[in-house]
Amino acid sequence: MTKSDLIDMLATNLNAPKAQVRRMVDALVDTVTATLVRGEKVQVSGLGTFEVRKRAAREGRNPQTGAKITIGARNAVGFKAAKPLKEAVK
Repeated sequence: MTKSDLIDMLATNLNAPKAQVRRMVDALVDTVTATLVRGEKVQVSGLGTFEVRKRAAREGRNPQTGAKITIGARNAVGFKAAKPLKEAVK
């Protein structure tokens, strides 16, 4: 499902204009992004938790040459599904 598909489904389910739903989805994405940038978690009941996870530097290999390389430390977004979502997907 793409963002556009999501907007179409929400607009149909809510009987709301697509433009309004698009603004709401964009606001949700912007809010989640801003919250994660501040280092805070975002918990959505029934869906799950988004959080920033620190990834340590590690050694890897160049797939073309096999030479050792260092992969730098970075932040990554993690998601842990809530129990109702896990059960629904089972």
